[in-house]
Amino acid sequence: MKQKSTHSIPEDLFALLTGALFVSFGLLLFKDQGFLTGGTAGLALIITKVSDFSFGQVFFVINLPFYWLAIRRMGWRFTINTFISVASVSVLADNLHRVISLGPVHPVFAAIMGGFMIGTGMLILFRHVSSLGGVGILALYLQDRFKLSAGRVQMGVDVAIVCIGFFLVPLVVLALSVLGALALNLVIALNHKPGRYQIT
Repeated sequence: MKQKSTHSIPEDLFALLTGALFVSFGLLLFKDQGFLTGGTAGLALIITKVSDFSFGQVFFVINLPFYWLAIRRMGWRFTINTFISVASVSVLADNLHRVISLGPVHPVFAAIMGGFMIGTGMLILFRHVSSLGGVGILALYLQDRFKLSAGRVQMGVDVAIVCIGFFLVPLVVLALSVLGALALNLVIALNHKPGRYQIT
């Protein structure tokens, strides 16, 4: 389903950068504590734990195959906006440490605040016909093509990431990662409702 934007290109660009900053700061909190999350961001965090690649490098590359699906499912404006968002998060997430240094942060606060920041950033992206790409686009494509529930596909991938995380991080870190994911999804669930700004 192709979406129309009521915003000008400069408005979109400013919003995409703002959303990317929110997401990147939330990811900074998550990375500082070793947390995981869902979707392609979660997959990228897992890969960084078992390789020498940075989060930004992995996140940018694993999103590349999904842009073809985005063009078919959502149209060019959504695809271009999503590419800009993903590229911005990739660069910012790898370089925020150059402009900010975190002191001691309580893990529970990091989980909740990190989830809130990422969720808020995603809402800004949704408002401007964009996303963080990846699994969400694949889920929508599979729903269109094979009548599979997009929600169930997304949930299945997220559960698989959590299961992988069970072998990579301590149980308390995994539990706090789930808390962060709940905080993230609570922000989206309360603010991204039918009849409001949608990308699907």
